[in-house]
Amino acid sequence: MNPAIVIPSYWAENAASVQAPGAYDHSTDLHSPKPELDTCLASLEQVRNLCRIIVLVVCPLATTDAARERVEKIAAAHPELTITIVTNREASRIRDRVSDIAPKVPGEPVSLRGYGAIRNMGLAVANILAHDCVIFLDDDELVLAPDFMQKALYAMGQLTRQGLPILAKSGYFYNREGSPLADTSKADITHRWWTKRIEFNRWMRRALAGTRISRSNYVCGGCLALHARAFTRVAFDPWITRGEDLDYLFNMRMNGLDVWFDNEWVVRHLPPHSEHRAPRFMQNVYRWYYERAKLRYAAGQHDLTPVTSASLMPYPGPWFSDELDERVRKTALARMLLTSEREGYMHIWRHGRQEAERYANENKSKYIRFQSFWPSIMNGLWNDQDLVQMLEDCTWRES
Repeated sequence: MNPAIVIPSYWAENAASVQAPGAYDHSTDLHSPKPELDTCLASLEQVRNLCRIIVLVVCPLATTDAARERVEKIAAAHPELTITIVTNREASRIRDRVSDIAPKVPGEPVSLRGYGAIRNMGLAVANILAHDCVIFLDDDELVLAPDFMQKALYAMGQLTRQGLPILAKSGYFYNREGSPLADTSKADITHRWWTKRIEFNRWMRRALAGTRISRSNYVCGGCLALHARAFTRVAFDPWITRGEDLDYLFNMRMNGLDVWFDNEWVVRHLPPHSEHRAPRFMQNVYRWYYERAKLRYAAGQHDLTPVTSASLMPYPGPWFSDELDERVRKTALARMLLTSEREGYMHIWRHGRQEAERYANENKSKYIRFQSFWPSIMNGLWNDQDLVQMLEDCTWRES
């Protein structure tokens, strides 16, 4: 196989904008003395048979040059790695080519803005460079052993004993305490109705104790391998506000495919601390209302396989079932009364569900329409020589 590692890397001008409500989960201050990306790349230096690394530099347009300069300095500090740097400039040319191939595609589904669109940009860049496997890694993660590539590619493109193709595979991560399980110590009333920890842990314990490869109900977006036979057929959803990695599992199932879980492929996740919780909660409210509406809409399409909450128990099925409304209402009320972000949660309690439901109904059909264009988009981008040359000019490699 000819794989590539794709690392989305999020940057902001200063610490205040990194922590601003609505910012990406793990944005890095451009002036940070020790950025997460540098540590991530350092952990990759030990890996045997390492492939090309594609770094997607996500930042405001106004800071494109500063972010490129910062990331180029980081790349130069790791001369043994082959690193292709993609900023807003390169992304704009790729986006224009996508528009040429599929002029009727709504929105900007392949760009460096929005979690799903950013993932699609990673797929597009790898596809242009003729890679047949994409391995997603987050910049706030560490690779733990020299056999990372061997484990990432294990079973990819092969068949299970039941004759099912393994075209998408998730690993998992250890947290700061070295555990693959979610922390269940936060048992107060502000988390009571908005925690997936118990359900997730129940599923994870079973997956870790089973065979190495099993059918997955979980996706770790920072430890995810996609074969070209998957990523040229199924796109990420640009309209989901967060959780685009787990949503990809639903999209695969809608298209008659599966995501598999590898209980021997693991990384360490070291996310930065976030001060603002209400905006992230609101993003999740939008996410689950949209997810529920999209899957119900898709179930009515004759050429798609229905994905139900019952088929995804114990996790994540409850999160897009009829339980959702009550979970949102009770959690917003408890946090409005008992946390310091009173105004943010008050708005969510009063208006959040209606706003999220309106967004979901307005956008629930857009991914299905976009998805119908995706194979032709990827076919048109494959090994496009003008774009290949542009990307090779942005590649740092050992001379």
